[in-house]
Amino acid sequence: MFKETITPEEIETYELISFPGKIWVIDAPGEDLEHAVAHLSAQRMIGFDTETRPVFTPNTPRHKTALLQLSSETDAFLFRLNKMGLPAEVAAILADRSITKVGAAVHDDIYGLCKHREFKAARFMDLQILGYEYGIREKSVRKMAAIIFGRKVSKAQQCSNWEEDVLSEAQQLYAATDAWICLRMYKILLGSPKVKLKPIIPPAQ
Repeated sequence: MFKETITPEEIETYELISFPGKIWVIDAPGEDLEHAVAHLSAQRMIGFDTETRPVFTPNTPRHKTALLQLSSETDAFLFRLNKMGLPAEVAAILADRSITKVGAAVHDDIYGLCKHREFKAARFMDLQILGYEYGIREKSVRKMAAIIFGRKVSKAQQCSNWEEDVLSEAQQLYAATDAWICLRMYKILLGSPKVKLKPIIPPAQ
């Protein structure tokens, strides 16, 4: 049984966890894109996330999704959409009903991706919804990972510029970890008993 909630102070006492496999940065058609599509198409389930260049001034339109991350247990593929758009063969994976895509708050991510290329999203699992079925009230990837693994994921690169000409190693590891950790959490949840959470009753005034 998992903890329902966790405090930021608790999370800070945990050791970091990060993606241990190979990271592929793909910004143009070619052999790496072909390899990514072949590898991902062979998986039954993959981790999913996106990144967008942040906006720090009010009343400014959001940028288009800059990065799509899809990860297996061993390989994480970072597709630089700001440089190449969303390739049709990658969109086909997102629409493939035989491949489970696992992320958090996936609706907004899918909406952003469809601005690059329209596709009919299929078989997406949202950990924010699924976690509740296993007794977890928290919604952020960082808090859910801490509850499920007893480890913390770094958020240091969250507000970095995802449209930089070259992604730093720290950005690459952050992006790969966010997709991969969703896959790992999903697999652990699938092997855990479900819990019926009690509603939170506010204190009497």
